[in-house]
Amino acid sequence: MRFPLRTAAAVFLALTLCGAAAAPAMAQAGGTVDRPLPTTGCGKAPSVRPGDSSTEYLVSGGVRRGYLLHVPDRYDPRRPYALVLSFHGHKRTSAYQEELTGMSALNAVTVYPQGLVGTDGQTAWQGAPYSADVDDVLFTSDLITRLQGGYCVDPHRIYAAGKSNGGGFTGVLACRMAGRIAAFAPVSGAFYPQGGPCEPSRPAPIADFHGTADTTIPYNGDPARGLPDLPSWLNAWAARDRCLPRPAEHVIAGNVTVQDWRGCARGSTVRHYRIAGAGHVWPSTSPNLDSPTPTSIDATPLIWEFFRRNPLPAA
Repeated sequence: MRFPLRTAAAVFLALTLCGAAAAPAMAQAGGTVDRPLPTTGCGKAPSVRPGDSSTEYLVSGGVRRGYLLHVPDRYDPRRPYALVLSFHGHKRTSAYQEELTGMSALNAVTVYPQGLVGTDGQTAWQGAPYSADVDDVLFTSDLITRLQGGYCVDPHRIYAAGKSNGGGFTGVLACRMAGRIAAFAPVSGAFYPQGGPCEPSRPAPIADFHGTADTTIPYNGDPARGLPDLPSWLNAWAARDRCLPRPAEHVIAGNVTVQDWRGCARGSTVRHYRIAGAGHVWPSTSPNLDSPTPTSIDATPLIWEFFRRNPLPAA
């Protein structure tokens, strides 16, 4: 069942505020899993009708968590699909993220996890100074396990993207779950130091998007909040992935410079889209929920193309 955006947002916020006091759901045992797990959902009838989006729940770390799940139109439970996780920004909802990104049009099982209300009374993800005191990395791991148990998910094609605080959390996942999630795409990412140390279990493919006129998460960083400048953040990932030190650059769409760090270990890559003049937006060539002013590129198809080129390597 697909809810109108405002209705879904209200439902999510109400349930978030209620926390674990809502109706029971199946708990997930164990800790965060940073390695591929076999999928057991192939051949099972989907609980969500193909072509629809539905709100579902699980218990992770003793807390009831919600997520919006979309199953592609022509879903065939006999063949494996990519799984794309898409994380909303600070103050936003899963329904907002679905409409903003248009990722439900991809030929993939797409899930929009819902962040909990943090210390400022707004929804957020782990790694920000205002997030709730919960383990969102564990929630992500438990959610992937749940979906692999109900859907035909290819364990080598699980991906994560996110906007703003959700982009920052995508960076946290790259640091902590690179052994299970194949590639990562932060958009206008907020990479706070509260995300903790970054020690990925393997070189992680990264595709990053950021506008040079972003005043919310400035491209050149914000020392008062501990936010790094984007070149420093990217160079740190290039070093972790053991890439060549200087990226190749080319210009697309007039005002977008693409930087590619090459020669990375184990076939990994770091790519950056620097969008001159763009603000704190999910880039789109048509108006979207972030901005009535289009940008010169569409982030979603570029992310999907990047994901498709970067499955999890075989062990």
